Formats: sequence, structure tokens, C-alpha cells
Amino acid sequence: MTLTRRNFQTPEDYWRIRDFLRRVFLLNARRELAWQVYRFDYWRWHGIENLGDGRLEEDVFLWEASNGEIAAVLNREGPGEAFLQVHPCLRTPDLEEEMIAAAEAHLSIPGKDGRRLCIWADEHDELRREILKRHGYTAGTRPEYRRRRLLSIPIPDAAAADGYAIRSLGGVEELPARSMVSWKAFHPDGLIDPNQDWTWYRNIQRAPLYRRDLDIVAVAPGGDLASFCTVWFDDVTRTGAFEPVGTAPAHQRLGLGSAVMCEGMRRLKLLGADMAYVGSYGEAAHGLYASLGFTDYVLMEPWAKAF
Repeated sequence: MTLTRRNFQTPEDYWRIRDFLRRVFLLNARRELAWQVYRFDYWRWHGIENLGDGRLEEDVFLWEASNGEIAAVLNREGPGEAFLQVHPCLRTPDLEEEMIAAAEAHLSIPGKDGRRLCIWADEHDELRREILKRHGYTAGTRPEYRRRRLLSIPIPDAAAADGYAIRSLGGVEELPARSMVSWKAFHPDGLIDPNQDWTWYRNIQRAPLYRRDLDIVAVAPGGDLASFCTVWFDDVTRTGAFEPVGTAPAHQRLGLGSAVMCEGMRRLKLLGADMAYVGSYGEAAHGLYASLGFTDYVLMEPWAKAF
């Protein structure tokens, strides 16, 4: 089959890519061998709009068949990182080679001795791994655990610590507090600007899958937001994904992360979802998610090259 490569061009491409990712996800038996829709949305609305992390027109490439069907999508996320989303029925060694060459040409970044690039591959993807080895890539030591669990499995009864309340995020008046707890959770050693701009969170809420009833927070006895998880429900695939999950340092080790996630799983189940997903990198996250039943996973390995 002859495929044609082109750059992302119009808003319609955004919606076509989302449909493509859903098809690929279902064809892969809902294994995360490519991105789910929520992750593409999150990069689009948080990575690009809030963090300035790339541009759709420059950092997304489509391979299409003569009938217009999308066969593959190449995109960045972080600087110097490339993700290959490939239709499992249209995948060939030549297509993989072409996508890797395009990633090197367009998504690599300057390094100490030339350029560098990281391409992600499933640990069992022998085709991609062999091609990467042949092109001088080496596997990194910090893979992403793409975890999932059935919602038919009993959800733990993880109650909030005494005095804490679990509920949905409030209206716009609570966005400054939501921004602050996110900063504390992910910058535990950083200085806090009390006047930080909280309006970035409005972009999160613009993502197509966002639902405020699935944006769950734990509220401390004094009224401060202490912990949070945002859950992305896709009714087409009947799945939900947790991204992000965090707890402010002053409120850690109280079981709040478990409490907000279990509430999220209960709400997902009521909506008709039958599978939940979450990604982890570090030991603390591994332990938390495994304790909540996320013990089934695929490993995505970062393969890096300097050239």
C-alpha cells in the first residue's frame, strides 16, 4: 500500500487523529501500544497551550492511504521525544523506518555533540526495537508503566483521612486553589509564587473529554485543597484514565491519593466504563497504583540516540 506523509494542517486533522487513536486502541484490544485520545488532548491543551510544548502544524505528521485513511501519526510530547502511533493492520518495516527518519529530521533537538532524540517503544515490540538498535539507539532505564485494571474487580474502600472531604472541583472561584495544589504536588522543593497565574487551568477544562464531575479533589479541614486526580472518560472505548494525580507534601501519607482515585473509579463505573488506566514512573507511584489494583501493565521504553 502506498502511503503519503504530510504535516498536520487543519482543525479537522485534530478530530480525525482522535478517531484514529480510538480505532487503534480498540484494534489493540485496549492495550496502550499507542496513545489514547485523552493523552493527545492533554498534550494539545496543556502541553501546547500552557507549556508551549510544540505546535500541531510543526510537530505532528500523518501518513495516509490513497482513500484518505490514516495509517500512522508521528508526534512529539516533551522536547526531543517522539511517539509513533501506528494502525496495527497497516504497519510495515518500511513505515517504521520512514517514521523514525522523519522523527530524526523534525523532532530531534540540539545536544552536546550534535542532536539527540528519544523514541518510545513497547518492551515486546521486536520490530521497532530491532530497527532502533540498527540505527544506533539504546534503551533507557526509566520506562513508563502503562497500567490498567478492570472496574469489575472490587474497588478498595479507601476513605479520606479524618476531617478531609472528597468532592468534585468547584467553579472558577476554586481554580486558583487547584493551580496552587498542583504546583505544590509537582514542585515540592520549589518556591511558591502566591500571585501565580491560575488561568492555565481553563485550558485543561477546554479539552473535549474534560468533565468537572471527574475532576476530584480532597479538601483539608481548614479548606485548602490537599490532593487531586483528573479522570478522563471516553464513552466510545468505555475507559477512563487518571492524569494527573498528586498530593501536596503537607498532606502526604494520609491515604488521600488512594481516596481520590477510588472515588474516581466508582464514578467511572457508574458512567459505564469497564477499564481504568494510569501511568507511573517512580517507586512511590508504582506502589500506590498497584495497591489499587493497577497490576496489569505494558512497559514503554525510551530509546535514545545522539547523532
